[in-house]
Amino acid sequence: MIVVPVSDVDRAKAFYADRLGFTVDHDTRVGDVVIVQLTPPGSGCSIVIGKGVGKMAPGSLSGLQLVVNDVRAARTQLLERGVAVGEVLFASHEGFRPAREDDDLNNTGFIFFDDPDGNGWAVQQITSRP
Repeated sequence: MIVVPVSDVDRAKAFYADRLGFTVDHDTRVGDVVIVQLTPPGSGCSIVIGKGVGKMAPGSLSGLQLVVNDVRAARTQLLERGVAVGEVLFASHEGFRPAREDDDLNNTGFIFFDDPDGNGWAVQQITSRP
């Protein structure tokens, strides 16, 4: 489980559940403490957003990563759901460059987006593992 610091729990919950398609595992509110656990489809790792659950500043996380089988399809789905997501990039020893149609994106294809607070996410394509 990863705590993702947010400034507005309801806005973040809507983003992760409605825009990204994460499953809401639970939404617990006791007094001033709010704990919302969400899990990406097919993942064994969850995130927690809330109030009173961490000390990090909203938007301070960078480098959170999701893995998908098809990064181009994931980008299309995110765009259809209204998420501002960058172009598909190819990672090489020289850094990132825009992906070409003939690139093998297994382990090298990425897209990036931020949540409403600015927490940064990467989505990597992994279609096979050694």
